[in-house]
Amino acid sequence: MTKDELRAELERQAQSFVATTGGEIVLYAAQRKPDRQPWRKKPSLLDEAFQAEIRKIEHQHDTKA
Repeated sequence: MTKDELRAELERQAQSFVATTGGEIVLYAAQRKPDRQPWRKKPSLLDEAFQAEIRKIEHQHDTKA
């Protein structure tokens, strides 16, 4: 089935639907593709503070040894 045949068939079905049921045909826009999510999330202030504390503790541990 070619594109033109498919278009003609869909048009026939639409006309039949309107003629038999009197319904309206509403055309909707295509759904938007979701935005790409980053692989890693941006660290929050709490995450950065936690990492800073870990580095500080590791530094203290290294200086004692």
